[in-house]
Amino acid sequence: MAHRPKNPAIALRAGVAPSCLALPQMRCPPWLTLLDHLCQRLPRIGRAQWQQRLADGLVCAEDGRPLAPDSPYLGGARIYYWRDLPEERGIPFEATVLHQCAHLVVADKPHFLPVTPGGRYVQQTLLVRLKQALGLPDLSPLHRIDRETAGLVLFAVRASDRDAYQRLFRQRQVDKVYEAIAPAAPQLPWPIVRRSHILECEHAFYKMREASAAEALPPNSETRIEPIGQRGPWARYRLQPLSGRRHQLRVHMLGLGLPIVGDQFYPEVRRQPDEAEDYAEPLRLLARTLAFTDPLSGQPRQFQSQRNLDWPAD
Repeated sequence: MAHRPKNPAIALRAGVAPSCLALPQMRCPPWLTLLDHLCQRLPRIGRAQWQQRLADGLVCAEDGRPLAPDSPYLGGARIYYWRDLPEERGIPFEATVLHQCAHLVVADKPHFLPVTPGGRYVQQTLLVRLKQALGLPDLSPLHRIDRETAGLVLFAVRASDRDAYQRLFRQRQVDKVYEAIAPAAPQLPWPIVRRSHILECEHAFYKMREASAAEALPPNSETRIEPIGQRGPWARYRLQPLSGRRHQLRVHMLGLGLPIVGDQFYPEVRRQPDEAEDYAEPLRLLARTLAFTDPLSGQPRQFQSQRNLDWPAD
């Protein structure tokens, strides 16, 4: 059976789409009310909280009608509910929209701004900000860059176009160029192609590492790296990833003994994920250019970030 899409008439609230929940169709359901079902199915939210959400109109039927706390359980129906969002600390940096058409939005993201909701960030994310600013409720990212990284992010305007563009990334048909600032190393044989197996650190879920030679794991990541400028003890590097592993560029630079300036996780953790940001010391990593052949028009496309990385103080 084909998956039934969400009802597009269910509005966003503060730029955030509701979650959709299908109620099981059962001959003798064990729940008399919708509230009873919600409490059993999503127990992390207490009964009093669910009751308050229903009373506040934060749970609605397929037609957008708010459901009351005493609404009966209706098997086979679908409901929508909005999460109770805590107050978020504002991120005082704005993205720039470099391109917008019927199919694509290209944003130039600042450091510190997450691309999508997750953890403590929902409204203070690039996706939610763009949905609100552009009035595009179906906007979706075609790829991701780290919250600490600045630069280009592509979004599909329509859900029907998403797979055609994401296929380019899956098949490595997008030329991606990053820039980074790290210690200069004129003694190394540039350019260098770094290949390694990247996996999650066992002791810290938010960090990655390269497998050791003793682990004998085949490479799953590849980056071409070369210096393109130098100022004192620091160099600016061009990085061209041919794969898209989490933290790949940061880990590959560390593997060369050249940790990127401002990195809070590599080589040592200087700030835990939930600690306050130091806006004066951003990660010096920038998604500079993206180039590809548009799968819908067949035309070549190239986008370039207007941002620049600041050299660190000597």
